[in-house]
Amino acid sequence: MAIGIPDESGSHSTWLGTAKAPDAIRKVSNARDVYIEKNFQCPALPAKGLPEIRVHDYGNIKKRQIPQVFEKILAFPKIPISIGGDHSNTTPILKALSKKYGKISLVYFDAHPDFVSHTRNYYGSVITDSLDYIDVKSSLQIGIRSPEAEELVNLKKHGLRAISPLDVVENGIREVSKIIKDTTKGNVYVSFDMDCLDPAYAPGVSVPVPIGLESQDCTYLLKGIASRGLIGMDIMEVCPAHDLNDVTSHLASRIIGEVVSSCKV
Repeated sequence: MAIGIPDESGSHSTWLGTAKAPDAIRKVSNARDVYIEKNFQCPALPAKGLPEIRVHDYGNIKKRQIPQVFEKILAFPKIPISIGGDHSNTTPILKALSKKYGKISLVYFDAHPDFVSHTRNYYGSVITDSLDYIDVKSSLQIGIRSPEAEELVNLKKHGLRAISPLDVVENGIREVSKIIKDTTKGNVYVSFDMDCLDPAYAPGVSVPVPIGLESQDCTYLLKGIASRGLIGMDIMEVCPAHDLNDVTSHLASRIIGEVVSSCKV
């Protein structure tokens, strides 16, 4: 179940425009991932094709509608995939999911820890704002390379593991995948900020940071997580106004397709 949340009210970035992302990702997906041949639509399938999974686009909702919409969706055996918007949209999603699943194992892909605590309810305080809904000991962050001093203190204080892109290079992608598997437990949710990727792969984000993850590595990790079971996922911080030939929106679309194709059913 895909849900667009075109809201950037929690963003403090000078690069605005993430509210345009849900529709931009849909548009580029339809243009580049579906080919027309003699009036026949031929989808460009993920790496190993799609299993017997029906994907429904719920459309766009307002941030304040998240509790009601997710309560409705979670009444069915559906896996919600949310498309933001800024990363602060993740907190009300986690809150809604926790009402059904309890404490959540969170795998948080981001260039930033988003663990600021002196200011709340914005895209830099997502982890602080979500502590009541996640099991920190069975959660971890991937792609971190631009932390503030306060965030380093909070990571250490709460024992939340953070893996940097250079850690991935040193340890190898299979070892990182094993770390994720060994750390997470039970109800796993993925929150994916596109700025976890190097700007060479995803230039159209609100806060780009060099020396990031490679797109194939992220996709490999995501497919591994999805194959073991997900309760939901979001993909945030695509900023179409600063994209280059829609490559970031297209990559987001392909990532969603690869995750869906790997989901445990």
